[in-house]
Amino acid sequence: MKKIYNRTILLIAITIGSIVGIIKGTEAKQKWMFKIKIRNEEKRQLAQQKKLLKGGGVPLDDIEIAAYHKS
Repeated sequence: MKKIYNRTILLIAITIGSIVGIIKGTEAKQKWMFKIKIRNEEKRQLAQQKKLLKGGGVPLDDIEIAAYHKS
């Protein structure tokens, strides 16, 4: 169900982005798509942190996560 929801959101974002691109131009389309992408990633990260806290884990900030994945 979650996979269908994510695909639907992506389809809606691409559709609206295309409409924005036609009306306002490609630069406005890229800004809008970037804003939607960032918002979706933030929601996903918050959900992961809440899940980690419920499981008894230690929450990490962005710098700690980036350092962990680099090595």
